[in-house]
Amino acid sequence: MTVSITDVARAAGVSASTVSRALRGQPGVSDEVRAQITAVAANLGYTASRSASSLASGRTFTIGVVVPYVGRWFFGTVLDAAEHVFSAAGYDVLLYNLGSPESRKRFFTKMPVRKRVDAVLSLLIPDEEESAALRSLGVPLAGTVGGARPGFTVVGIDDRAGTESAVRHLVNLGHRRIGMISGSSGPQHWTTPVERRQAYLDVLADAGIEHDPALEADGDYTVEGGERAMTELLAASRPPTAVFAQSDEMAMGALRALRRHRLKVPDDVSVVGFDDHELADVIGLTTVAQPVAGQGAEAARLLLRQLDEPDGEAPGHVQMPIRLVLRETTAPPRPRGPQ
Repeated sequence: MTVSITDVARAAGVSASTVSRALRGQPGVSDEVRAQITAVAANLGYTASRSASSLASGRTFTIGVVVPYVGRWFFGTVLDAAEHVFSAAGYDVLLYNLGSPESRKRFFTKMPVRKRVDAVLSLLIPDEEESAALRSLGVPLAGTVGGARPGFTVVGIDDRAGTESAVRHLVNLGHRRIGMISGSSGPQHWTTPVERRQAYLDVLADAGIEHDPALEADGDYTVEGGERAMTELLAASRPPTAVFAQSDEMAMGALRALRRHRLKVPDDVSVVGFDDHELADVIGLTTVAQPVAGQGAEAARLLLRQLDEPDGEAPGHVQMPIRLVLRETTAPPRPRGPQ
């Protein structure tokens, strides 16, 4: 026979509503009672009915996730961490990969998530019209990129502070020819490359270093792009003695280009990345560490909290910690190198 929530309540000596709150992790149940109910439910072999729960709560138990590039490391890591949190809470994920302008326009025109999800996690930055479309869904909204925006809980980092620590590190080592490999904001409305570029320029200005446009190159946030960008910087009349790459993947491409040109790191050129990619420690890359998976997990937890506490006040912007990690790819410039 199928065990019902009423059977669990009767065996535990509590109400059915208490069993429901305890098994869904909601507040209002003591740890002792929650443990007792969990043990009774396991002993009886109780499994919550998804359809019954949906009918009772009006929920779909599905979270919509919109992502620009599901195949890229950053977004894949955020998505994986968020999915683990959702899954543990009994929610499924409905994924929309909006990597092209056409798919993005189609999504925000048709809004296929309407009445199909209980909340939306956005890993892209919606413009004003797209933000209004998401708010019209009437569900909790969260994001992990860009700054604070109305109606969204955004979990992110201080891009400017991270970049300042990286570029200032190179300045303090004595470098004066400091290049930067970045990615353009493009049709995805990224604020990250804009914020990091401005921080790069600010540090140079503070150090009395004149900005040279020839020391900037677009790496498209990919390894291949970083390699192309580094090759472009090396072709400058006065190449850099150090390079800040706005992502570790671009930094990895830069290292590959330097190796191909038979230049030693950090003897000939120092390199700093951003992210603390899972391979950064393996290759000894100096980088700015950010909790990529942590941002996805925190955004997911905050969405679930809003679902369980609809009358509670949702945080507008949550800033995660970052730190500069010194490894083997940075050192003072050689005296004979171009300064």
